[in-house]
Amino acid sequence: MKKINLKKEKWNKENYQEYLEYLISLKNDSYKQFHSKLVTTKYEILGIPLPMQRKLASTISQGDAISFLDVAGSIYYEEVLIRGLVLSSLKDEDVVKKYLEEYRLLVDNWAINDSFCNSFKIVNLDKRNWFNYFANYLKEDNEFNKRMALVIFLNFYVEEVYLPDIFKLIDEIDSEAYYVNMAEAWLLCECFIKYRDETLNYLKNCKINTFTFKKTISKIKDSYRVSLEDKNYLSNLKRSAI
Repeated sequence: MKKINLKKEKWNKENYQEYLEYLISLKNDSYKQFHSKLVTTKYEILGIPLPMQRKLASTISQGDAISFLDVAGSIYYEEVLIRGLVLSSLKDEDVVKKYLEEYRLLVDNWAINDSFCNSFKIVNLDKRNWFNYFANYLKEDNEFNKRMALVIFLNFYVEEVYLPDIFKLIDEIDSEAYYVNMAEAWLLCECFIKYRDETLNYLKNCKINTFTFKKTISKIKDSYRVSLEDKNYLSNLKRSAI
């Protein structure tokens, strides 16, 4: 299929259908087979590499991104991911929050979640406000809403001023969900790398579950940015009774 113009002045159901047909024409069966082994999702995977999806989203964002989001659907994995990348390009915080409340309910896997979070740079416009906004996601039951908050913190909030809040919020998480616990471990690993003493003190007294604690230590020990001395010390680290 020929390439179509994605810089629409206005999106509607008809030209959105043309866009879907174009996405389908880009499918790659070998990449689909590879990616399907990494991601569990209810959406049909076409097999379009992430760099290409980012390029498509960037082009769409140069046109009428709002009307695109108004007609966007959720049949294909790539369709949902590109939708999130277009959403992350918006600059009006109130508009972003409006569309985010619908979009976050579509996220059902780590790959869409993390790719979206990596691109959500609008938090830099008002960091404390967005921190508090995503902190509320940690109180919800949805596994990937919790992960969304944690990965947002990982990407944009591993700073000294936010450490006490991050540690407090992680201690308050009540979840055995794998992708939540792994995100906690990933976030704490990055905190340790950047703020060793503060994070080490937290780990000695933390309330996270045993699985998350062990995964945190494992991730830190796997990092090339951590000294051998610290890795050896962490191998024998014990927590205070919880």
